[in-house]
Amino acid sequence: MRSSSDWVRNQTGQWQRAVVAQTRGLSKKHNTTLKAIFKGAPTTVIQRGKPEPLYADYERLLESGTKPNLAKLTVARKIAAIVLRMWKQQEVCRDKAMNT
Repeated sequence: MRSSSDWVRNQTGQWQRAVVAQTRGLSKKHNTTLKAIFKGAPTTVIQRGKPEPLYADYERLLESGTKPNLAKLTVARKIAAIVLRMWKQQEVCRDKAMNT
């Protein structure tokens, strides 16, 4: 992807490509198992299709015109954010459906 901020004027007034920080994606030292879990979790949510908040968010995204793969990514990010919050605050999962 490109943006207008990829180009800057040099001292002579000519345009040249700016050094762009590559912050997207995971480093080479990422945990592949954990990544697979977080990528597989929204697939499970979508396949179950039950009236749950995450599935409702997925359906809402699709209805608003979001591509399915980006809607799935959004759900994966929400799941990761929820897990991170629970981990940091040392919360216990209280969902009855998860405990059966």
